[in-house]
Amino acid sequence: MTEQELLQMRDLAEDGKLQFKERANDRYDISCEIVAFCNSRGGQLVIGINDKTGVINALSYQELQEVTNLLTNIASENVIPNILIEVENVPVKGGGVVIATIPEGKNKPYHDNKGIIWVKNGADKRKVFDNSELAEMMSECGSFAPDEAAVPNATIDDLDADTIKLYLMSRFAPVFKGKNIDELNMKDYSLDAMAETIIKGTTIEKLLRNLHFIRPDGKINVAAMLLFGKYTQRWLPVMTAKCISYIGNSVGGTQFRDKMHDMEIEGNLLHQFRTIMNFFTRNLRKVQVEKEFNSIGELEIPYESLTEYVVNALVHRSLNIKSPIRIFIFDNRVEIHSPGTLPNGLTIEDVKNGTSMPRNMFLFTNANYLLPYTGAGSGVRRALEYNPNAAFSNGVEDKEITHAANEFVITIPRESNQVQAESNQVMIANERKSNQANEKNNQVQAESNQVMTANEHKSNQADKESNQPRVNLVTRKLTKKEEDIRNFCSVPRTAQEIMDRLKISNQSKNRQKYITSLIELGVLERTIPEKPNDPNQKYRRKK
Repeated sequence: MTEQELLQMRDLAEDGKLQFKERANDRYDISCEIVAFCNSRGGQLVIGINDKTGVINALSYQELQEVTNLLTNIASENVIPNILIEVENVPVKGGGVVIATIPEGKNKPYHDNKGIIWVKNGADKRKVFDNSELAEMMSECGSFAPDEAAVPNATIDDLDADTIKLYLMSRFAPVFKGKNIDELNMKDYSLDAMAETIIKGTTIEKLLRNLHFIRPDGKINVAAMLLFGKYTQRWLPVMTAKCISYIGNSVGGTQFRDKMHDMEIEGNLLHQFRTIMNFFTRNLRKVQVEKEFNSIGELEIPYESLTEYVVNALVHRSLNIKSPIRIFIFDNRVEIHSPGTLPNGLTIEDVKNGTSMPRNMFLFTNANYLLPYTGAGSGVRRALEYNPNAAFSNGVEDKEITHAANEFVITIPRESNQVQAESNQVMIANERKSNQANEKNNQVQAESNQVMTANEHKSNQADKESNQPRVNLVTRKLTKKEEDIRNFCSVPRTAQEIMDRLKISNQSKNRQKYITSLIELGVLERTIPEKPNDPNQKYRRKK
């Protein structure tokens, strides 16, 4: 490095990868700086520049020798585990400056000789006490895989058979195609029968062991629970999403148009993906892209773009950070918050260019058999082609836009929000006028009915009673329990599973109330409609 390059670096001041020290007088302080660089993204420690004023105070020949030896000794003796650093002496007027280049550690977490773990915090450093942050460090350097960790007390019975079947049908498609087994008739086969089709003489438990979803110690791993769990949040409570559509543009707003209930999103990743996409389709407006009046409208934000971003959030989120995915819809933008910053030193430009470095490798290599992504690193590039205005924030805290320092945020602008707001006001006003007119008409009709003859009154009353259920079935709003059943049945469910979900007995009156009524509403449908009482009957959400 030349003196001119040194001056250019000095003029940019300290940051997360550059630290100035006028002299290396405090051995322990220097070791803490090196530890912080190792536990972060590496950096350079410059000895001979005042960190307050930026003034160069050149080291003499003897000082250069002493500092060079001191830095290498600290790296090998006071940093645990020890590391190798590169030391360079840069000549300046009156002597020289020492630059120590510290690489990002490959065996995190590192600590000083007092056992304290340090990380960079902007131009400063801080201590680390949080276990989730330590786990994140270990994950980055490959010494801990959170998606392969055990889920205590969970068994294969806690996994959803239908979702496992969908996974097997996708992963081993050629095998099942040769046996004429498809998604329409796979319900006729048990999991053991499907495992037997893949590998003769095996069972589903043995197959899941072979596929590493069951660990050698017999425990279900996190990836299996995320992909196939019946009630995933029972075991992994924070592996979920919060979805809110606000009125206005602030997360601190007290009014919202739509807020997804926690029970709606509960389930495995496939269920979460479908539920989040339903949330988008019901809260984002549709625009007419073709001139023809009767042409079908498309979402204001391309559906394909949202799909890529949601899948990325579900698959690449940090499993160590105990926080849900957060999805906010504002009047002027959509935000998708994924816990954890980009892993392995990735930058936003790397992501935009299609660089793929998965955080949860085992989950990543298996989720593509259930979720719509290729795993080739092209997802974000493809999403940007659909919508080039999306912006990314990686670990940048911004309280005005609700960014936190430990998450990756995608912000997608919404256009013409002012026109839409005015349109909403007009629609609300028109709806209020229409309701008032209906109330007046109803009042007139009621007065008219009172003067009818007894026979006419009975006839009208009979008609009203016969028509009332049909009207209610079409127009009434679902209860929270009914909404939960609708989302729960994104994957076909038996009556017993639905009753278990509601924690009530599987009696005819309960089936009539919570299943048959939803079928009549057009919310659910039977998988075997021609045989309502078939013992293999299941119920799924009607598309």
